[in-house]
Amino acid sequence: IKKIGFLFRLAGINIKASPKTRKDILKNRAMYISNFIWLNIELTGAIAWFFMGIANSKSFTELTYVAPCITLSFVGNLKSRYVIFKEENVDKLIQILRDLEMIERDRIRNEEKNAIMKYEHNFLTRVISILNVFYLVLGIVFTLSPALLMALKYVTTNELELLLPSLVVYPFDPFDMRYFPWVYLRQIWSVVVVLTYICTADYMFYTFCTYIRMQFHLLKYNIERFIPDDVIGGRLRNIEAVRIEFAVLVKWHQELISSVNILETIYTRSTLFNYVSSSVVICLAGFNVMANSDIAVVITFLNFLFTCLLQIFFLCFFGDLLMTSSMEVSDAVYNCRWYLADTRLGKDLLLMQTR
Repeated sequence: IKKIGFLFRLAGINIKASPKTRKDILKNRAMYISNFIWLNIELTGAIAWFFMGIANSKSFTELTYVAPCITLSFVGNLKSRYVIFKEENVDKLIQILRDLEMIERDRIRNEEKNAIMKYEHNFLTRVISILNVFYLVLGIVFTLSPALLMALKYVTTNELELLLPSLVVYPFDPFDMRYFPWVYLRQIWSVVVVLTYICTADYMFYTFCTYIRMQFHLLKYNIERFIPDDVIGGRLRNIEAVRIEFAVLVKWHQELISSVNILETIYTRSTLFNYVSSSVVICLAGFNVMANSDIAVVITFLNFLFTCLLQIFFLCFFGDLLMTSSMEVSDAVYNCRWYLADTRLGKDLLLMQTR
Protein backbone atom coordinates (compact mmCIF):
# COMPACT_ATOMS: atom_id res chain seq x y z
CA ILE A 1 0.00 0.00 0.00
CA LYS A 2 2.86 2.37 0.79
CA LYS A 3 4.42 1.82 -2.64
CA ILE A 4 1.24 2.88 -4.44
CA GLY A 5 0.28 5.50 -1.85
CA PHE A 6 1.30 8.28 -4.24
CA LEU A 7 -1.39 7.14 -6.69
CA PHE A 8 -4.01 7.13 -3.94
CA ARG A 9 -3.09 10.68 -2.95
CA LEU A 10 -3.10 11.83 -6.59
CA ALA A 11 -6.53 10.28 -7.16
CA GLY A 12 -7.86 11.66 -3.87
CA ILE A 13 -8.74 8.18 -2.58
CA ASN A 14 -8.41 7.98 1.19
CA ILE A 15 -6.55 4.65 1.44
CA LYS A 16 -3.22 4.43 3.24
CA ALA A 17 -1.12 1.94 5.16
CA SER A 18 -0.84 4.09 8.30
CA PRO A 19 -3.77 5.32 10.46
CA LYS A 20 -5.91 8.08 8.92
CA THR A 21 -6.49 11.52 10.38
CA ARG A 22 -9.36 13.94 9.80
CA LYS A 23 -6.93 16.15 7.88
CA ASP A 24 -6.13 13.23 5.54
CA ILE A 25 -9.83 12.64 4.90
CA LEU A 26 -10.59 16.29 4.10
CA LYS A 27 -7.50 16.68 1.91
CA ASN A 28 -8.21 13.52 -0.07
CA ARG A 29 -11.89 14.34 -0.52
CA ALA A 30 -11.01 17.80 -1.82
CA MET A 31 -8.51 16.28 -4.27
CA TYR A 32 -11.00 13.66 -5.44
CA ILE A 33 -13.84 16.15 -5.94
CA SER A 34 -11.63 18.55 -7.92
CA ASN A 35 -10.34 15.71 -10.13
CA PHE A 36 -13.87 14.32 -10.53
CA ILE A 37 -15.28 17.69 -11.66
CA TRP A 38 -12.28 18.35 -13.92
CA LEU A 39 -12.56 14.97 -15.63
CA ASN A 40 -16.32 14.97 -16.05
CA ILE A 41 -16.36 18.42 -17.63
CA GLU A 42 -14.05 16.98 -20.30
CA LEU A 43 -16.14 13.81 -20.50
CA THR A 44 -19.33 15.82 -21.01
CA GLY A 45 -17.66 17.74 -23.84
CA ALA A 46 -16.48 14.50 -25.47
CA ILE A 47 -19.98 13.00 -25.26
CA ALA A 48 -21.40 16.20 -26.76
CA TRP A 49 -18.89 15.96 -29.63
CA PHE A 50 -19.93 12.33 -30.21
CA PHE A 51 -23.65 13.13 -30.48
CA MET A 52 -23.00 16.26 -32.53
CA GLY A 53 -20.90 14.07 -34.82
CA ILE A 54 -23.85 11.70 -35.26
CA ALA A 55 -26.17 14.65 -35.96
CA ASN A 56 -23.69 16.08 -38.49
CA SER A 57 -23.25 12.70 -40.23
CA LYS A 58 -19.62 12.23 -39.25
CA SER A 59 -18.03 9.05 -40.56
CA PHE A 60 -17.99 5.93 -38.39
CA THR A 61 -14.19 6.13 -38.22
CA GLU A 62 -14.33 9.67 -36.80
CA LEU A 63 -16.98 8.67 -34.25
CA THR A 64 -15.02 5.64 -33.09
CA TYR A 65 -11.96 7.83 -32.58
CA VAL A 66 -13.53 9.47 -29.54
CA ALA A 67 -15.55 6.46 -28.29
CA PRO A 68 -12.62 4.61 -26.59
CA CYS A 69 -11.66 7.80 -24.72
CA ILE A 70 -15.23 8.18 -23.45
CA THR A 71 -15.42 4.52 -22.45
CA LEU A 72 -12.11 4.52 -20.55
CA SER A 73 -13.16 7.71 -18.77
CA PHE A 74 -16.36 5.98 -17.65
CA VAL A 75 -14.30 3.00 -16.46
CA GLY A 76 -11.97 5.22 -14.46
CA ASN A 77 -14.92 7.10 -12.97
CA LEU A 78 -16.75 3.95 -11.95
CA LYS A 79 -13.70 2.20 -10.51
CA SER A 80 -12.80 5.19 -8.36
CA ARG A 81 -16.40 5.70 -7.21
CA TYR A 82 -16.71 2.10 -6.07
CA VAL A 83 -13.48 2.36 -4.10
CA ILE A 84 -14.85 5.52 -2.45
CA PHE A 85 -18.26 3.96 -1.73
CA LYS A 86 -16.68 0.78 -0.36
CA GLU A 87 -13.97 2.56 1.63
CA GLU A 88 -15.08 0.97 4.92
CA ASN A 89 -14.79 -2.49 3.36
CA VAL A 90 -11.36 -1.60 1.99
CA ASP A 91 -10.19 -0.44 5.41
CA LYS A 92 -11.62 -3.58 7.01
CA LEU A 93 -9.85 -5.83 4.51
CA ILE A 94 -6.54 -4.00 5.00
CA GLN A 95 -6.89 -4.43 8.77
CA ILE A 96 -7.66 -8.16 8.47
CA LEU A 97 -4.62 -8.75 6.28
CA ARG A 98 -2.45 -6.61 8.57
CA ASP A 99 -3.60 -8.63 11.61
CA LEU A 100 -2.94 -11.92 9.84
CA GLU A 101 0.55 -10.75 8.91
CA MET A 102 1.28 -9.72 12.51
CA ILE A 103 0.11 -13.13 13.75
CA GLU A 104 2.33 -14.83 11.18
CA ARG A 105 5.34 -12.84 12.40
CA ASP A 106 4.79 -14.29 15.89
CA ARG A 107 4.92 -17.84 14.55
CA ILE A 108 8.12 -19.81 14.11
CA ARG A 109 9.82 -18.67 10.91
CA ASN A 110 11.80 -20.85 8.52
CA GLU A 111 13.28 -20.64 5.05
CA GLU A 112 10.23 -22.13 3.32
CA LYS A 113 7.83 -19.58 4.81
CA ASN A 114 10.22 -16.75 4.09
CA ALA A 115 10.51 -17.95 0.49
CA ILE A 116 6.70 -17.94 0.11
CA MET A 117 6.40 -14.36 1.38
CA LYS A 118 9.39 -13.11 -0.60
CA TYR A 119 8.15 -14.66 -3.84
CA GLU A 120 4.66 -13.17 -3.54
CA HIS A 121 6.00 -9.73 -2.66
CA ASN A 122 8.55 -9.70 -5.51
CA PHE A 123 6.00 -11.01 -8.00
CA LEU A 124 3.52 -8.24 -7.20
CA THR A 125 6.26 -5.61 -7.31
CA ARG A 126 7.37 -6.77 -10.77
CA VAL A 127 3.83 -6.76 -12.15
CA ILE A 128 3.12 -3.25 -10.87
CA SER A 129 6.47 -1.97 -12.17
CA ILE A 130 5.77 -3.38 -15.65
CA LEU A 131 2.26 -1.90 -15.69
CA ASN A 132 3.60 1.47 -14.52
CA VAL A 133 5.87 1.58 -17.55
CA PHE A 134 3.05 0.54 -19.87
CA TYR A 135 0.58 3.13 -18.56
CA LEU A 136 3.29 5.79 -18.68
CA VAL A 137 3.94 4.97 -22.35
CA LEU A 138 0.20 5.02 -23.06
CA GLY A 139 -0.19 8.44 -21.46
CA ILE A 140 2.84 9.89 -23.25
CA VAL A 141 1.85 8.52 -26.66
CA PHE A 142 -1.76 9.68 -26.38
CA THR A 143 -1.02 13.17 -25.04
CA LEU A 144 2.15 14.03 -26.96
CA SER A 145 1.43 12.53 -30.38
CA PRO A 146 -0.61 15.62 -31.46
CA ALA A 147 2.30 17.88 -30.47
CA LEU A 148 4.73 15.72 -32.44
CA LEU A 149 2.42 15.73 -35.47
CA MET A 150 2.09 19.53 -35.28
CA ALA A 151 5.87 19.91 -35.11
CA LEU A 152 6.42 17.47 -37.99
CA LYS A 153 3.88 19.22 -40.22
CA TYR A 154 5.32 22.64 -39.39
CA VAL A 155 8.84 21.49 -40.29
CA THR A 156 7.76 19.89 -43.57
CA THR A 157 5.12 22.40 -44.79
CA ASN A 158 5.85 25.52 -42.71
CA GLU A 159 2.18 25.51 -41.67
CA LEU A 160 0.93 25.20 -38.10
CA GLU A 161 -2.12 22.96 -37.78
CA LEU A 162 -3.34 22.83 -34.19
CA LEU A 163 -4.32 19.39 -32.86
CA LEU A 164 -5.60 18.15 -29.49
CA PRO A 165 -5.40 14.67 -27.94
CA SER A 166 -9.20 14.42 -27.53
CA LEU A 167 -12.16 15.68 -29.53
CA VAL A 168 -14.13 17.77 -27.03
CA VAL A 169 -16.78 20.49 -27.40
CA TYR A 170 -15.98 23.70 -25.51
CA PRO A 171 -18.02 26.92 -25.12
CA PHE A 172 -15.17 28.71 -26.91
CA ASP A 173 -12.83 27.99 -29.80
CA PRO A 174 -10.15 25.66 -28.35
CA PHE A 175 -7.91 26.30 -31.37
CA ASP A 176 -7.68 30.00 -30.65
CA MET A 177 -4.03 30.54 -29.67
CA ARG A 178 -5.14 32.43 -26.56
CA TYR A 179 -6.75 29.25 -25.22
CA PHE A 180 -5.04 26.40 -27.04
CA PRO A 181 -2.04 25.85 -24.68
CA TRP A 182 -4.33 25.76 -21.63
CA VAL A 183 -6.81 23.41 -23.31
CA TYR A 184 -3.94 21.10 -24.26
CA LEU A 185 -2.62 21.07 -20.69
CA ARG A 186 -6.14 20.52 -19.39
CA GLN A 187 -6.57 17.45 -21.58
CA ILE A 188 -3.19 16.10 -20.48
CA TRP A 189 -4.27 16.32 -16.84
CA SER A 190 -7.59 14.62 -17.68
CA VAL A 191 -5.63 11.69 -19.13
CA VAL A 192 -3.50 11.59 -15.97
CA VAL A 193 -6.66 11.49 -13.83
CA VAL A 194 -8.22 8.63 -15.84
CA LEU A 195 -5.05 6.53 -15.74
CA THR A 196 -4.62 7.24 -12.03
CA TYR A 197 -8.19 6.15 -11.27
CA ILE A 198 -7.73 2.94 -13.23
CA CYS A 199 -4.30 2.18 -11.76
CA THR A 200 -5.29 2.76 -8.13
CA ALA A 201 -8.32 0.47 -8.31
CA ASP A 202 -6.51 -2.26 -10.27
CA TYR A 203 -3.29 -2.16 -8.24
CA MET A 204 -5.26 -2.40 -5.02
CA PHE A 205 -7.09 -5.44 -6.40
CA TYR A 206 -3.79 -7.07 -7.37
CA THR A 207 -2.36 -6.29 -3.92
CA PHE A 208 -5.32 -7.80 -2.09
CA CYS A 209 -5.33 -10.92 -4.29
CA THR A 210 -1.58 -11.41 -3.82
CA TYR A 211 -1.58 -11.05 -0.05
CA ILE A 212 -4.68 -13.20 0.44
CA ARG A 213 -3.02 -15.79 -1.80
CA MET A 214 0.15 -15.57 0.31
CA GLN A 215 -1.94 -16.22 3.43
CA PHE A 216 -3.58 -19.22 1.76
CA HIS A 217 -0.13 -20.62 0.93
CA LEU A 218 1.07 -20.09 4.50
CA LEU A 219 -2.13 -21.71 5.79
CA LYS A 220 -1.54 -24.64 3.46
CA TYR A 221 2.03 -24.98 4.76
CA ASN A 222 0.84 -25.05 8.37
CA ILE A 223 -2.03 -27.47 7.73
CA GLU A 224 0.30 -29.98 6.09
CA ARG A 225 2.50 -29.99 9.20
CA PHE A 226 0.21 -29.38 12.18
CA ILE A 227 -0.26 -33.11 12.92
CA PRO A 228 3.07 -34.47 14.25
CA ASP A 229 4.34 -37.98 13.66
CA ASP A 230 4.70 -38.45 17.42
CA VAL A 231 2.55 -41.58 17.79
CA ILE A 232 2.17 -44.12 20.58
CA GLY A 233 0.19 -47.26 19.83
CA GLY A 234 -1.27 -45.75 16.68
CA ARG A 235 -2.52 -42.63 18.49
CA LEU A 236 -1.15 -39.12 18.73
CA ARG A 237 0.77 -38.46 21.93
CA ASN A 238 -0.70 -34.99 22.57
CA ILE A 239 -4.07 -34.89 20.81
CA GLU A 240 -5.35 -31.87 22.80
CA ALA A 241 -2.45 -29.68 21.65
CA VAL A 242 -3.17 -30.77 18.07
CA ARG A 243 -6.86 -29.83 18.47
CA ILE A 244 -5.89 -26.40 19.81
CA GLU A 245 -3.58 -25.86 16.84
CA PHE A 246 -6.33 -27.00 14.48
CA ALA A 247 -8.77 -24.50 16.02
CA VAL A 248 -6.24 -21.74 15.26
CA LEU A 249 -5.99 -22.94 11.65
CA VAL A 250 -9.78 -23.05 11.31
CA LYS A 251 -10.06 -19.46 12.53
CA TRP A 252 -7.31 -18.48 10.09
CA HIS A 253 -9.20 -20.15 7.26
CA GLN A 254 -12.43 -18.38 8.24
CA GLU A 255 -10.64 -15.01 8.21
CA LEU A 256 -9.38 -15.70 4.70
CA ILE A 257 -12.84 -16.72 3.48
CA SER A 258 -14.18 -13.50 4.99
CA SER A 259 -11.42 -11.55 3.23
CA VAL A 260 -12.35 -13.03 -0.14
CA ASN A 261 -16.02 -12.16 0.44
CA ILE A 262 -15.11 -8.56 1.29
CA LEU A 263 -12.92 -8.34 -1.82
CA GLU A 264 -15.83 -9.61 -3.90
CA THR A 265 -18.12 -6.99 -2.37
CA ILE A 266 -15.70 -4.21 -3.29
CA TYR A 267 -14.97 -5.24 -6.88
CA THR A 268 -17.87 -7.30 -8.28
CA ARG A 269 -19.83 -4.56 -10.05
CA SER A 270 -16.90 -2.46 -11.22
CA THR A 271 -15.20 -5.57 -12.62
CA LEU A 272 -18.35 -6.54 -14.53
CA PHE A 273 -18.55 -3.05 -16.04
CA ASN A 274 -14.83 -3.21 -16.80
CA TYR A 275 -15.29 -6.45 -18.77
CA VAL A 276 -18.21 -5.11 -20.79
CA SER A 277 -16.62 -1.73 -21.53
CA SER A 278 -13.23 -3.25 -22.35
CA SER A 279 -14.91 -5.53 -24.87
CA VAL A 280 -16.37 -2.45 -26.57
CA VAL A 281 -13.03 -0.61 -26.53
CA ILE A 282 -11.20 -3.66 -27.91
CA CYS A 283 -13.61 -3.81 -30.85
CA LEU A 284 -13.44 -0.06 -31.55
CA ALA A 285 -9.66 0.14 -31.13
CA GLY A 286 -9.18 -2.89 -33.37
CA PHE A 287 -11.39 -1.28 -36.01
CA ASN A 288 -9.40 1.98 -35.90
CA VAL A 289 -6.10 0.10 -36.17
CA MET A 290 -7.34 -1.66 -39.31
CA ALA A 291 -9.22 1.27 -40.87
CA ASN A 292 -6.63 4.05 -40.42
CA SER A 293 -3.52 4.58 -42.50
CA ASP A 294 -2.22 7.37 -40.23
CA ILE A 295 0.62 5.75 -38.27
CA ALA A 296 0.13 8.09 -35.27
CA VAL A 297 -3.55 7.11 -34.98
CA VAL A 298 -2.66 3.43 -35.37
CA ILE A 299 -0.05 3.60 -32.59
CA THR A 300 -2.49 5.43 -30.29
CA PHE A 301 -5.23 2.85 -30.77
CA LEU A 302 -2.80 -0.04 -30.47
CA ASN A 303 -2.05 1.36 -27.03
CA PHE A 304 -5.79 1.45 -26.24
CA LEU A 305 -6.13 -2.10 -27.49
CA PHE A 306 -3.26 -3.48 -25.40
CA THR A 307 -4.42 -1.51 -22.35
CA CYS A 308 -7.82 -3.18 -22.37
CA LEU A 309 -6.36 -6.60 -23.13
CA LEU A 310 -3.90 -6.25 -20.26
CA GLN A 311 -6.64 -5.08 -17.90
CA ILE A 312 -8.80 -8.10 -18.66
CA PHE A 313 -5.81 -10.45 -18.55
CA PHE A 314 -4.57 -9.31 -15.15
CA LEU A 315 -8.04 -9.22 -13.59
CA CYS A 316 -8.53 -12.83 -14.71
CA PHE A 317 -4.96 -13.79 -13.81
CA PHE A 318 -5.01 -12.53 -10.23
CA GLY A 319 -8.55 -13.80 -9.70
CA ASP A 320 -7.45 -17.24 -10.87
CA LEU A 321 -4.39 -17.16 -8.60
CA LEU A 322 -6.65 -16.41 -5.64
CA MET A 323 -9.12 -19.14 -6.54
CA THR A 324 -6.37 -21.72 -7.09
CA SER A 325 -4.67 -20.91 -3.78
CA SER A 326 -8.00 -21.34 -1.98
CA MET A 327 -8.52 -24.75 -3.58
CA GLU A 328 -5.00 -25.79 -2.54
CA VAL A 329 -6.13 -25.70 1.11
CA SER A 330 -8.22 -28.77 0.32
CA ASP A 331 -5.10 -30.52 -0.99
CA ALA A 332 -3.24 -29.51 2.17
CA VAL A 333 -5.87 -31.20 4.35
CA TYR A 334 -5.50 -34.38 2.31
CA ASN A 335 -1.70 -34.22 2.50
CA CYS A 336 -1.55 -33.76 6.28
CA ARG A 337 -1.27 -36.81 8.57
CA TRP A 338 -5.05 -37.08 8.89
CA TYR A 339 -4.81 -40.85 9.25
CA LEU A 340 -3.21 -40.35 12.67
CA ALA A 341 -6.12 -38.24 13.93
CA ASP A 342 -9.09 -39.54 15.90
CA THR A 343 -12.64 -39.60 14.52
CA ARG A 344 -13.60 -36.20 15.92
CA LEU A 345 -10.61 -34.40 14.43
CA GLY A 346 -11.04 -36.34 11.19
CA LYS A 347 -14.61 -35.02 10.78
CA ASP A 348 -13.41 -31.46 11.38
CA LEU A 349 -10.68 -31.92 8.77
CA LEU A 350 -13.26 -33.18 6.29
CA LEU A 351 -15.40 -30.09 6.93
CA MET A 352 -12.43 -27.80 6.28
CA GLN A 353 -11.60 -29.69 3.09
CA THR A 354 -15.19 -29.29 1.89
CA ARG A 355 -15.22 -25.55 2.57
